[in-house]
Amino acid sequence: MLYEEYFLVAGYLLSFVLFIVVFVLYNKNSMLKKKYEGIDDAEKAAQNILNEANLEKERILHDAFVELDNIKSTIRKIEEDKKIFESEFEEMRNDYKDKKYIYDDLLDKISIAEDKVEYIEMGFGNIDFEFDDVEDYKEAIIEIKSKQKEMAKNKIAVVCFADWKVNGSVREGKRMINENIKVTLRAFNNECDVIIDHVTWKNYSQSRDKIMKSFDFYNNYNKTPEIIISHEYLKLKLEELRLNYENQEKKQQIKEEQRAIREQIREEERFERDRIAAEKEEEKYKKLLKKAQEEAEKASGKKLTQLNEEVEKLAILLKEAEEKNQRAISMAQQTKAGHVYIISNIGSFGADVFKIGMTRRLDPYERVYELGGASVPFEFDVHAMIPCNDAPSLENKLHKAFEKYKMNLVNNRREFFKVSLNEIENQVKRENPKAEFIRTALAEQYRKSEALRKQRQEVAPLPMDKQFPNSL
Repeated sequence: MLYEEYFLVAGYLLSFVLFIVVFVLYNKNSMLKKKYEGIDDAEKAAQNILNEANLEKERILHDAFVELDNIKSTIRKIEEDKKIFESEFEEMRNDYKDKKYIYDDLLDKISIAEDKVEYIEMGFGNIDFEFDDVEDYKEAIIEIKSKQKEMAKNKIAVVCFADWKVNGSVREGKRMINENIKVTLRAFNNECDVIIDHVTWKNYSQSRDKIMKSFDFYNNYNKTPEIIISHEYLKLKLEELRLNYENQEKKQQIKEEQRAIREQIREEERFERDRIAAEKEEEKYKKLLKKAQEEAEKASGKKLTQLNEEVEKLAILLKEAEEKNQRAISMAQQTKAGHVYIISNIGSFGADVFKIGMTRRLDPYERVYELGGASVPFEFDVHAMIPCNDAPSLENKLHKAFEKYKMNLVNNRREFFKVSLNEIENQVKRENPKAEFIRTALAEQYRKSEALRKQRQEVAPLPMDKQFPNSL
């Protein structure tokens, strides 16, 4: 019982204490709420501000992205416009270059045309070359002509050492002098062109003299106005004459060299024809010999004797044909091999005149017979026929050794030399000690002709005034 009351009182006391604690806590909470009521409002305001700021940020970012897109679009358009502008500018620049080139070309052509007109007035025409003119001489002649034009352009080709007045006018005097200079230059140039165009080895000296005479004539003619063709300009004209002359000579030399090459080719072709002919001949005798041998094997008596004789003859002919074929093959293979010949023709050319030449023919005397054909009155005498492995080389050495004795100083293919046979023999034996010479020129037809001519003169009838009269 006592314990129950005790627990009851304790419960009341505990409840009171709890009431007091709750009351105190409530009051304290109310005080705290009042104390921190402003803070809650600030947080809410801050949250509101933050929310508004986020909204503003989103709006600003949205506007910024929109503006960025607009800027990018503008940039793309600007870049596209830039490309179009650059393309148009490049076209304009190329068009300008083309038109500038045409413009400059027209200016050059106008300048050239004006120069041509001026040069034509001074007697400078176009340079016409032939197709076979030597290239080096073409260039040299063009250069000489350019120097002449330059002198004329600079007014030093023809000069005037006096000042003239016309009707008291210095200007008119200068104009008159310039006209006289042009006329003089044109006349001198035209005369020189005619002379130079017709220069040959026959008239080179005369052509040079003609230019000098023309130079002296115009300088004497213009002595009173003191208009003089300069000596430097004269030198250029003489140099042009020399170049044209040498060009003609070189062309002739080239023609001769080409002729020699063609002759060599013909010789080589002849060797080949000789080889084929010799081969056919050998084959023919082989067949004939074989046939004769086969018939002899079957024959007897007199017929056998005849066939054996024929076999012997055919065997000899076959051997000769084989040797001929071998020579032909050798000559065809060694085109340099041949014969150097020393020949003379006293009746045609006189004493101590010798032709030194070469031939590649199997029979070298065929060439000598050809040379002694219808072009000369008598046959040639052979003084030496020298076989050698390099006939052109030996021929060339002999020609060089007797260069000063050449009868034709212009055409190198004319191989005649005015020299003693002793000198030729000595030179040949320096190259070929075994070479054999025939010193005596038979000149058979010539000597017989001379004898007949003398005989006819001896028996010729007396002139009419020396004969006996028919009657007293």
